Amino acid sequence: MGIDVLTPPTTPQNANETLLEFSDNHLLIDLCGAFDRNIALIEHLLELQIIRRGNQLVLVGDSEARAQAGMVLSKLYERLEDGKAVEAGDIDALIHHGEVEHATRNTADIPQGTDIEIKTRKKLIIPRSPAQAAYVKALMDREMVFGIGPAGTGKTYLAVAVAVNMYISGHVDRIILSRPAVEAGERLGFLPGDMKDKVDPYMQPLYDALNDFLPAKQVARMIEEKQIEIAPLAFMRGRTLSNAFVVLDEAQNATTMQMKMFLTRLGQGSRMVITGDRTQVDLPRAMMSGLQDAEGLLKHINQISFNYFTSKDVVRHKLVGKIIDAYDAKGPAV
Repeated sequence: MGIDVLTPPTTPQNANETLLEFSDNHLLIDLCGAFDRNIALIEHLLELQIIRRGNQLVLVGDSEARAQAGMVLSKLYERLEDGKAVEAGDIDALIHHGEVEHATRNTADIPQGTDIEIKTRKKLIIPRSPAQAAYVKALMDREMVFGIGPAGTGKTYLAVAVAVNMYISGHVDRIILSRPAVEAGERLGFLPGDMKDKVDPYMQPLYDALNDFLPAKQVARMIEEKQIEIAPLAFMRGRTLSNAFVVLDEAQNATTMQMKMFLTRLGQGSRMVITGDRTQVDLPRAMMSGLQDAEGLLKHINQISFNYFTSKDVVRHKLVGKIIDAYDAKGPAV
């Protein structure tokens, strides 16, 4: 590895300093990020100062912060040496979850020495917590997977990433993404346009995920050729979904009958993923969530994997995890 920790003679001025020297200045530029954004993020999260001097970084702060910053910078530099990009989420994952690869290898049902990666056309995705690693392994190994947990934990994002990966590798012939067309706590009235115009606002998060993994022109072509279908849950009735990777997002807003209808669409050669957050049900109060119902009915079926996330797995802004904890502490609304 092309990084050295230098120990200059101790003086009153540098007693709280650690000096890191990098052999490849081009990789150091990528490590620091545009306008030193990566360095600024590490400074903010670990409450220390990082000074760049040529091919060296000087860490200034207490010993614990310097040790953690040194670990983070070393792991990020290793990623760059392996040809992988460094993003803000990678920095956050290393600081809040420890070494990503280390966490992955110590997940209960993941073999030692296994690195889980999802390759897509535009980027390489690596799970950022043990729960995410176990979820991705289930997505790759099981024919039916449930991902249940709060917003921002990567349930849908990782499912779509695996769907794209399996399509690219030839494991499935098409990708089918669906959501219940339920408004989140407000009535929007009638929307203008044809059927696609009316349902697209509900499906936008799925389009966003696809565009993160595939070039926009390829997404448009695949949708036109029906290799990718994005449709409301109601459009699934009467179909048999064979040789497809099927994702039902926001499943907490499916009714019990809709959930049964969807789960029984599974055809030969297909995989099915159901994601949802039990705390964000937008159904009328008297109506039971199909996600909750399915969870109770199907848990005894060994071939179905149930994967759970908590606020610790949130990969959005760190405030999201704190907000989730605050609402959980309050308890359910009455």
